[in-house]
Amino acid sequence: MRTKGIRILLMTVLCLAGFAITAFAQEEDIRVSEESAKVLALSAALCVGIGCVSAAYAVARVGSAAMGAAAERPDILGRAILFVALGEGIAIMGFGIAFLLWLKI
Repeated sequence: MRTKGIRILLMTVLCLAGFAITAFAQEEDIRVSEESAKVLALSAALCVGIGCVSAAYAVARVGSAAMGAAAERPDILGRAILFVALGEGIAIMGFGIAFLLWLKI
């Protein structure tokens, strides 16, 4: 089960990196063709979708473990919530990259 989470995280990072490279590969002055605009729109949608699904998976796994640990030791609740917030960063990064892709269209 642990390798599944690592594979999902690795796939998310590779997809987001690939979409970011696609977005920044074009020059600022060149007008985006219709076909490129479709690819950029699909890439933006995938960035948001994959980012949100990965964040949901991370928050579900880390959140349940954090609340279980906080039930046993209430003094670590703040650090546990910090780890849950790090999982949300995946969705924010996906949204940020999608926004940059959308600006290219």
